[in-house]
Amino acid sequence: MNNTNFNKKKICDNSKLWMWFVLPSFIGCVFFIFIPSIASFLLSFTNWNLLNSINFCAFDNYLELFNEREFWQIFFNTVYYAVCVTLFATIIPLVLSDLLYKKIKGSEFFKTVYFIPFITPMIVVAMIWQWIFDPNIGLVNIILKSNIHWLYDTSYAMPVLIFISVWKLVGYNIIIFLSGYSGINSQIYEAAKIDGAGYVKTFFNITLPMLSPTIFFVLLVTTISSFQVFDLIYLMTQGGPENTTNILVYWLYKNAFEFFNIGKASAIAYILFIIIFILALIQWKLRTKWVITEKD
Repeated sequence: MNNTNFNKKKICDNSKLWMWFVLPSFIGCVFFIFIPSIASFLLSFTNWNLLNSINFCAFDNYLELFNEREFWQIFFNTVYYAVCVTLFATIIPLVLSDLLYKKIKGSEFFKTVYFIPFITPMIVVAMIWQWIFDPNIGLVNIILKSNIHWLYDTSYAMPVLIFISVWKLVGYNIIIFLSGYSGINSQIYEAAKIDGAGYVKTFFNITLPMLSPTIFFVLLVTTISSFQVFDLIYLMTQGGPENTTNILVYWLYKNAFEFFNIGKASAIAYILFIIIFILALIQWKLRTKWVITEKD
């Protein structure tokens, strides 16, 4: 009897061990996520330059932003960049992953090659592509026999950044799609082949519906990451030329650490948060219309 009570007490004590494992992460979230988030939200209603006293200004920072022509240019730059990157970084990996799943010759080699850019540090990526698109000695101009100032031209700078971002993301999304393929029963493809279904019909009638949960995940994650891009802009264009590559996160950085306008920077952060939240919510609501596992 005593042994039974002792064992029960030991089991109860062990069942509480999980709290000690969770505690470090919980403390980290409180001090590095929750408290800073609340503080930045409160600061968005103030004027503060890191030196003088904090002055409450209600919604002045938000109103100032909405009345700025520069803000709206940066806002549309961000949407343009995010939409293009999300579309291309989803469609291209989807097609490539389908080819790699069919076990084409050298598929393992291509998987490695596609994934290398994703694990390459952004500073290295930026340096390499700056050389490739250099107007004087760049490889692109040499091949095209042109003299285009890619990163210094208002017509080409943003498309170049979109291209680089998609190039870097393709490998990661291919791996995600290939993991989705592993959940598809191969007998479905065999049955379709016996019924005489071609590649195109099989892709649209079997592959896409079966991969819809994975596609939803890739779309959601890629959309969020695209709206949060900073390092590529900072390293390659610093928002130029003429603000054509300036996006909200980089504008937030400049307001906070160059102009020392902390209140305005915090307001930009929460405008960006609301945009991402609304887009994520829309995608989450629409998933029941096309994600096969979510349909009634």
